[in-house]
Amino acid sequence: MLKAARLTLFAFVAILALGAGQARAASHMSIGFFDDPSFRWSPDRTENLQSAADAGASIIHTTAQWSTIAATKPRNAANGDDPAYHLNDLDELVQKASLDGLRVMIDIVGTPKWANGGKAPNRLPKSMSTLQTFAKMLATRYNGANGHGYVGLYSVWNEPNLGLFLEPQFSGKGKKFKIVGPANYGRLFKAAYAGIKSGNHTAQVAIGETSARGRDKPLKHVSDSIAPGTFARYLAKVKGLKFDAWAHHPYPTAPNLPPTQKVKYPNVTLSTMPRFEKDLRKWFHHAVPVWITEYGHETKPGEKHGVTNSVQAKYAREALTIARKDPNVQMFIWFTFRDSHGNPWQSGLEQPSGVAKPSYAVFSALARLVNGVTMTVKHGTRPSVPLYLPLLSYYDPAGTGIGMTYHIYDGATLVGIEQPVLPLRNDQSVRLPLPFATSKGHTYTVKIDANDINGHVESATTMVTAT
Repeated sequence: MLKAARLTLFAFVAILALGAGQARAASHMSIGFFDDPSFRWSPDRTENLQSAADAGASIIHTTAQWSTIAATKPRNAANGDDPAYHLNDLDELVQKASLDGLRVMIDIVGTPKWANGGKAPNRLPKSMSTLQTFAKMLATRYNGANGHGYVGLYSVWNEPNLGLFLEPQFSGKGKKFKIVGPANYGRLFKAAYAGIKSGNHTAQVAIGETSARGRDKPLKHVSDSIAPGTFARYLAKVKGLKFDAWAHHPYPTAPNLPPTQKVKYPNVTLSTMPRFEKDLRKWFHHAVPVWITEYGHETKPGEKHGVTNSVQAKYAREALTIARKDPNVQMFIWFTFRDSHGNPWQSGLEQPSGVAKPSYAVFSALARLVNGVTMTVKHGTRPSVPLYLPLLSYYDPAGTGIGMTYHIYDGATLVGIEQPVLPLRNDQSVRLPLPFATSKGHTYTVKIDANDINGHVESATTMVTAT
């Protein structure tokens, strides 16, 4: 039974002398899936969400297609209940995901015709205020205070370094062309970011969502594209950009190639991620966390140029291992979860029938091992550590006292164990004040087993690195 007062099961283990610095590669990152046909539109969507959670996921990445959600211009664009908006399937996903302990990440994409003069969704809106209002509407609707659930993770646009998703990328002709795609995207991002933060100031917003490759110059009869390294370098020149992470899709350049494929920089697959991350820090003048928001390997026979099921399993293990060893990577999203007739990609861990491919067991075993949130803090501080409890947030309103037992490890050494009661926050988290000052170069893992007064239980892990 919960008590209002803080209870201590065991005395906190005093840290008398910490050993030498234990800087190491990240061993935790948030794991998830991106598969709207399976999680939003399939008759089996409820079961699919449960299966995704069983596979070790903690995040569902989904798309808010502005051009579809608001195909006709709303009379009151700030109100998500305006009849012009079509949000039922997104509402359902946000609500049901938390029942399986899953947080939701929304990627805002695609301009409606009424906002860009009747053009395709890959064209800029005439007024960025229309995008800002749409983004604010979404963030307000899902800020945990309006009865539609909570979303605290966002990104803006899909692969904006490709003309397929954002035009124009270049201006001028011949040798006098100029790269304009990053500046155009910068305008989009700033508007969406302002809207999201206005609707939910605690939300985290990623920039980029970049494709792994591009050509950096216009070619006749070829869709325009800019390499992600080039795109980021130009984007860093846009004044006033604020963001919480860089989102990227480091796919190999062909379906049958391995995660270790070597490419020529400024193209960015997993092999060139370290150089890209170093440049991001240089261009933006601070460390930039990376969210891998799409990655996968397609299988035969659905994709004739894909790999066998057994090779997909091998590649899934390799990709997750590479990402796990990269201290900058905080998220890894596999695209997709289940092969389906509504999705041209055949990279699911399950066949259309729901039968698991060999990659399911491989992926889920590693996902359960590494799944968690990471954060970096200044050494010598006593940070308040967020631990996310979406399941409990479904049943309990913000402010509810949540009982728990926490364990804190400094590397592999247990340095703290206690049983407090902490209030559930609006962002689906409890915040655990670290009961000691962090030491430089040390990595602390905080694990909690939480419960509410009605017997619902949930676990969470956050890794804290002190620099």
